Amino acid sequence: MDIITPRTLSGFVQLLPADQMRFNAMLDRIRATYELYGFTPLDTPVIESAEILLAKGGGETEKQIYRFTKGDADLALRFDLTVPLAKYVAENYGRLPFPFRRYQIGKVYRGERAQRGRFREFYQCDADIIGDGSLSVINEAETVSVIYAAFTSLGLTGFRIHFNNRKVLSGFFEFLGIADKSAAVMQTIDKLDKIGADKARELLVSDAGIPAETAEEICAFVTAEAPLELLERLRGKNETLDLGIAELNAVAAHLSGFGVPEQNYVIDLKIARGLDYYTGTVFETFIDGHPEIGSVCSGGRYDDLAGYYIKRKLPGVGISIGLSRLFYVLQEQGFINPELPCAPCDLLILPMTDDFSAAVGLASELRRAGIRTSIYAEDKKFRAKMSYADGIGVRYAAILGEDEIAAGQVTVRDMRSGQQTTASAALIVKGLLAALAAQKDIPPLRGI
Repeated sequence: MDIITPRTLSGFVQLLPADQMRFNAMLDRIRATYELYGFTPLDTPVIESAEILLAKGGGETEKQIYRFTKGDADLALRFDLTVPLAKYVAENYGRLPFPFRRYQIGKVYRGERAQRGRFREFYQCDADIIGDGSLSVINEAETVSVIYAAFTSLGLTGFRIHFNNRKVLSGFFEFLGIADKSAAVMQTIDKLDKIGADKARELLVSDAGIPAETAEEICAFVTAEAPLELLERLRGKNETLDLGIAELNAVAAHLSGFGVPEQNYVIDLKIARGLDYYTGTVFETFIDGHPEIGSVCSGGRYDDLAGYYIKRKLPGVGISIGLSRLFYVLQEQGFINPELPCAPCDLLILPMTDDFSAAVGLASELRRAGIRTSIYAEDKKFRAKMSYADGIGVRYAAILGEDEIAAGQVTVRDMRSGQQTTASAALIVKGLLAALAAQKDIPPLRGI
């Protein structure tokens, strides 16, 4: 039989055990934050009817979606978690409480060109609040605080949430008389930080058909250093603009009450979000001093996403953290905390006798105490056993020889310091619980 060379498809990722533990630690912190804010977990099918997923799509979405047939069924892999949420809410409308707060962490699939830090299969961590008919702007302010809490829990410090309101942009474009070109203008503005103001002005003229003078005015508007002062001077010029200014001020006014420090957020009129279903507040999150990483969390307010599936207005606001990409770029730049425990167990038992009864009993006692425990049961020399303990990165190894068993004791070695302690199982459990409790507060990332 020919041997098939094992390989992973381009754009798909498999992590080694220690890295998977680090990834899971980040995922767990994000999940805990979402649950702290009262979001309920949700899991939707990876495979949906193509008709469902493409209801709001077409264009780039249709090019990137993984689509296939099974019998007569036209199927596709989900490309985000927002569209499945809209379908879920519409399908279960009569059985859900509103506002409906849900979070979902799962893989999504996009058949785009694989490149550094960009994957075809990746994890998204979403949290959304859906209203029935209306949804208070206070939820948009709280969503900013969810972003702050999530990244703080990961151990990040130097990050900033940039937010804007699409009504501000739409109203300003109406005031300029280019409302019919809003979508094209917003897509260009959303790329301004990447392409620069000169290129943005050029694209506004050549691609969006905006007069050069108007393009200059747009760029000056979105790059204003004191946006709130500028917006105050424009009050009364346009009804949509006034509404956007009021919502922007309302979000900003509540942030300190939600515990978000001023250094961690900024009003940025360049934030537009390219997706046209956003209607109010929009967010992008960046790590200070690292523009090459790009946005690490985005989202915003949408008022009619579920309109493709139900004749009711179900407005929402949500955020999404692309965890696979975030993990990749932070690991590449050395921001994963080296102190983070990444072993599959807290303690490895090394039996030194042929009779495993004592090892099995000790493992059961440790596990009942909540200590993750594994037994190395292979018939190997002591050096090989210790090498295995080093290989999995376990902090503590319990040595059970004839002397320990006869004395009713256990010898525990700290694999990092080399120190050994011999004591009763009860004292060992007590000491381990104290040591492990201190490790629980180690964040996955070191402060940036």
